[in-house]
Amino acid sequence: MAMGHGHLFGGRQCGMTLIEQIMVLVIVAVLTGLTVPPMHHLLSRNQVRVAQTDFIVALQQARETAVVSGRQTLFCPTRDGESCSNDWRWDGGWLLGHDSDGDHQPDNGPLYVGQGYDGKVTIHSSVGRRYVRYHPDGSASGSNLTLLFCRHGNTADALSVVVSNSGRVRGAPASKSQAAECAGME
Repeated sequence: MAMGHGHLFGGRQCGMTLIEQIMVLVIVAVLTGLTVPPMHHLLSRNQVRVAQTDFIVALQQARETAVVSGRQTLFCPTRDGESCSNDWRWDGGWLLGHDSDGDHQPDNGPLYVGQGYDGKVTIHSSVGRRYVRYHPDGSASGSNLTLLFCRHGNTADALSVVVSNSGRVRGAPASKSQAAECAGME
């Protein structure tokens, strides 16, 4: 004779009591409470790393576009997705386009537009350098550009991307002074 759930088995019922179910829920709640703060920190740090990686890939794409097309290619911050903004802040997004006339705006609109990180990650460039112009030989004239990536008020996970005059792009952790500068941006 097959016994189903809740039937008597040797004179006793099988199953969990209400007290046992409540204890299991309490244990699950405590464990969840212990893991949420570390998970939040991990996700926050991951957002900064993803933004840094997005910019490294986009800068490499801009350099490759200049070399393959044989035309000057611009990489700059944007707020509207159509034109370069004259800003040190890049959290609103970026664009990539040819700039044959040197006016710091894409000729005939952008070739590619990158998403923004407003409210998630603070991104800004070094003072005096608001864009990157790649030449057909892959170089990026002007002074080195440093982009800083961080969460507002958090210096622990700050990262940087540096573009050298030769056009080389590299990512690295931000220095203590760069992290403090980035975290203090409003």
